[in-house]
Amino acid sequence: MNQTRRLFINALGSGAVALPWLSLLGPMRAMAADDPKLSPDDPAAISLNYRHQSADSARRCAGCQFYTGAAGDAWGPCVIFPGKRVNADGVCSSWYARAS
Repeated sequence: MNQTRRLFINALGSGAVALPWLSLLGPMRAMAADDPKLSPDDPAAISLNYRHQSADSARRCAGCQFYTGAAGDAWGPCVIFPGKRVNADGVCSSWYARAS
């Protein structure tokens, strides 16, 4: 395999991996009062095992990197579930500790 083709294939693979994460780099959406609360029955919630109440107090939506609600809010927006508000005490399998 020549060097040009190898670089092209590597770039193509890297782009495919990075594409889903580009939405995280966009501007954060402000919480709108009319955004519905995420239902545990929502297909996206089911696929990520979302629960309104976390069994582990150290792993709550309010302490997650993807939660964009204000401190102290009971419900707030989450990058993982665009257009929906999640419970600050909830958790899903995409939980990632917020950087200090």
